Amino acid sequence: MQGFNKYYPPDYDPDKHQSLNAYRGKHALGDRARKLDKGILITRFELPFNIWCGTCNNHIGMGVRYNAEKKKVGAYYSTPIYSFRCKCHLCDGWFEIQTDPKNTRYVVVSGARQKDEDWDPQENGGFAIHDTEGKAALEKTTEAQNHVTKVQIPRMEALQGVSDHYNNDPYTLSSMEKKIEAQKRADDDTIKGKYGLPEELQLVEDDAEAKHQARDEWARARMDYEAEKNSKRPRLSIPSSSTSQSRPKLDPVSSLKARILDNTRRSSTLASKRKPPDRRVLLK
Repeated sequence: MQGFNKYYPPDYDPDKHQSLNAYRGKHALGDRARKLDKGILITRFELPFNIWCGTCNNHIGMGVRYNAEKKKVGAYYSTPIYSFRCKCHLCDGWFEIQTDPKNTRYVVVSGARQKDEDWDPQENGGFAIHDTEGKAALEKTTEAQNHVTKVQIPRMEALQGVSDHYNNDPYTLSSMEKKIEAQKRADDDTIKGKYGLPEELQLVEDDAEAKHQARDEWARARMDYEAEKNSKRPRLSIPSSSTSQSRPKLDPVSSLKARILDNTRRSSTLASKRKPPDRRVLLK
């Protein structure tokens, strides 16, 4: 059974030595870090392709593993370029292979040569392989662009909204909402002070719906005002009679004219019914 416990010597001081590796004077990576002061780390490297050794001219197959000296020799933008220096297992020669981030491949720098295994179909009775850039350009049709606009972009926005909902800091959101409310309250107070509006009046956002509601409310208030104003105007009262009940209702002016004519007719009727005075009485 493998033991997982560590032995701490009697003279081990945690404050002084920090760790058992520091106490024994060894690195955590062991012998792999013997050249770490030169920026070299011993790592296990597997050949990515077939090569021919430049010293012994022997073939070394793809997949053979070596204890290579890994070192950073440069960078392509933010991607580091690493060099792997290996010793041939068939001789005492060394060869070096570097990464090529620009072309996403490995290249042999020195000490060996890569086996050329590029197969040309045209030389072997096949058809030539055409460039795929033109085909890729044709694939970017209007349908694909519409799919990106109508499907992919809304989906990404929805996912981003869900991510923000679950990952945002509640304290930060609360403080932002408080700042927005304070700014809106200050703007409302400025507008109320400018137009002399009451403090308890609640202002709403200026949008199409609010404008429509305000227009309807103004029209309703205008109609109520006109109705109240008409109700306070003085009206002429016509006494109820048998003739007036049978006649249709008229406006005040017509009613006044009809009343004057009625009074004139009555006075003329009474005058015609009176008896003339006696002549004898007048002669006396």
